[in-house]
Amino acid sequence: MPNHSNANLSQRDAAVIWHPFTQHQIEPISIPITHGKGVYLYDAEGKKYIDAISSWWVNIHGHGHPYLAQKIYEQALKLEQVIFAGFTHEPAIQLSERLLGHLPDNFQKVFFSDNGSTAVEVGIKMALQFFHNQGQTQKRKIIAFEDAYHGDTFGAMSLGSPSAFNAPFQDMLFEVEFLPSPCDADACIAAMREKMNHADEYAAFIFEPLIQGAGGMKMYAPETLDALISMAHENQILCIADEIMTGFGRTGKWFAIDYLTHKPDIACFSKGLTGGMMAMGITTCSNELFDTFLSDDRKKTLFHSHSFTANPMACAAALASMDLMEQSETWENIARIEASHRAWKLTQEGHSVIQHIRIQGTIIAFELAVGESNGYMHSIRDRAYQYFIKKGVLMRPLGNTLYILAPYCISNEELSLIYSEIENFVAELVG
Repeated sequence: MPNHSNANLSQRDAAVIWHPFTQHQIEPISIPITHGKGVYLYDAEGKKYIDAISSWWVNIHGHGHPYLAQKIYEQALKLEQVIFAGFTHEPAIQLSERLLGHLPDNFQKVFFSDNGSTAVEVGIKMALQFFHNQGQTQKRKIIAFEDAYHGDTFGAMSLGSPSAFNAPFQDMLFEVEFLPSPCDADACIAAMREKMNHADEYAAFIFEPLIQGAGGMKMYAPETLDALISMAHENQILCIADEIMTGFGRTGKWFAIDYLTHKPDIACFSKGLTGGMMAMGITTCSNELFDTFLSDDRKKTLFHSHSFTANPMACAAALASMDLMEQSETWENIARIEASHRAWKLTQEGHSVIQHIRIQGTIIAFELAVGESNGYMHSIRDRAYQYFIKKGVLMRPLGNTLYILAPYCISNEELSLIYSEIENFVAELVG
């Protein structure tokens, strides 16, 4: 009989696989997961783990959802893949129609890609070529936030301020200018106002709306973003919303841009788009932007494609996920999770270690004040990760920043278990 123990599978994995964001010299071998159901993941020996981070923020409806699986299965029997240049199919058309129906009215076109990083890259290419096609070739620079994270491809890396993520490639990245953290609204707005003295150099302003994810789950006010977008638009700079993490209910509304008065020109989606079932990216824009690519000159075409662009099974997964998003039960769960977070926050007010608790919709984050400066490389990260794994909770701290970003199906009892383990870990720290 084959040996499917944790140890055996982990050893086989270590012999042949290079994992993402993993320093294999010092990090423990990977845990083999055999299946998932609802909020739980199960390893090869039957231990279960609460997926408190939705497996990198993608599984908004939980694991193994039968409705999503059935719709993917049905689509696989009809059309599993077709080239999307010169051909189309109903799942892609229907998904585009339905997604645009939930977005602000200025979004009228959908461009498909395969993941979040490339959805962002498409948005940047749209913005740069928008001006290039009109002969405004001087508009080449991009504005972004400090501590931004938009992905790991070269273009997406360029949009993040210098960090351990992109240090080996820094001199190869294109020119981006960074605003101070939007958490310091006055400094950020003042910096943007200063850049507007040279507005003709900038093509686009890109941002994670309301929450900077990998940069430390930093949350900021929609009024700050409204002010920045307004200045950009007054100076003919396109605005790009990276909704990869924040989309599809995470912030308490369909999209984080729903909190804004001033809407972006381009928006990027992935992760929760398909309920975490299939890889897919989408970039949306206006007809006005699309029309600048229409020409008898083929050189004005947006030359971007993926082999699996608008994969029919991924479209089916996204449509099924939208079916679930449009149910009242989903929004009741979102409100319930936020209420649970707020109730726990009240119990931690004034805590000496659990500090700066912040909540936006289903997302709660805070810092552990344990004697070092804040940041992604904080040594507490590994200790915290291992503690929670042993307790059957998947947490993936950002340095000393801990957060919960769970599937919407998580129960109050499961949330309480996570809160309790956080409290137990902190008690062990200060012990």
